[in-house]
Amino acid sequence: MSLNIHSHLQGISAFVHAVETGSFTAAAARMGVSKSATGKSVARLEERLGVRLLDRTTRSLNLTVEGQAYYQSCLKVLEELNAAETLLASQTRAVSGTLRINLPISFGRLCVMPVLTKVADGNPDLNFDISFTDRQVDLVEEGIDLVVRLGDPGDHASLIGRRIGVQRSIICAAPAYLDRRGRPASAEELGGHDCLAFAKDGRPLPWAVCGPGGTVRPFVIQPRHTISHGEALRDATVNGLGVAYLSTWLAVDELRCGRLEVVPIPTPTQDAPITVLWPRSRDLAPKVRVVVDALVEAFKPTHLIGS
Repeated sequence: MSLNIHSHLQGISAFVHAVETGSFTAAAARMGVSKSATGKSVARLEERLGVRLLDRTTRSLNLTVEGQAYYQSCLKVLEELNAAETLLASQTRAVSGTLRINLPISFGRLCVMPVLTKVADGNPDLNFDISFTDRQVDLVEEGIDLVVRLGDPGDHASLIGRRIGVQRSIICAAPAYLDRRGRPASAEELGGHDCLAFAKDGRPLPWAVCGPGGTVRPFVIQPRHTISHGEALRDATVNGLGVAYLSTWLAVDELRCGRLEVVPIPTPTQDAPITVLWPRSRDLAPKVRVVVDALVEAFKPTHLIGS
């Protein structure tokens, strides 16, 4: 009986991962098994059920009508199993296993990694699998347990989110650059300066400035240089390449020691939310909860660097 149960669950897991990733190769990589093992598990499942669940071509996998109905049932079964395991783990408060985390490149390295290091030191049975990217990952499709996002967290019914802080950005430049080129007093005067833009998905992001009465408006600059890495953008600004719009957590040390100077153009005190997100199926899991709690504590307003 136990062997049959194991075989059933193995087939269901392979089937669900194949549907979510769109291929046996990607499903196998997510599960940590070979492509052939994944394909055989699904084939045995179809044989046992007596129906074809997937139409296979050389380029794609597509659900049959029967496969679509079975897929929805499998999701419910796996969700209930995960909920049972999560409840048991939360009762024993065992913080263990591997937690897959995705972080923004610069913010993750500078601000989140120190928090995760402390969590790892205090939980010897907890392992991290950490990836870095500034694109918005799909947690369910890519098998991510927890993600930290800067800006719009997105609207996803399958996710739970908690705001852990608010980012603030300022317009700044190296003192030597400002001595040479002058200090702009308004956003419109930036047109006579070398502006450095942060690029996301290949597009320069606008700057947020305050107008009359404190109204916030996006200001589209004409950048001389575009840089898609936060720390590289900061370093270029420190080295006098131009004027940049930098998050305070990124520029705080350079501002304190005088390598950067704030340009007197008002910007919003709250530029973008900082949010931690995780799938609903992982809710209450101790390995998720311990990291979320640590991030909430670390980024309290009194603790947030550069706030």
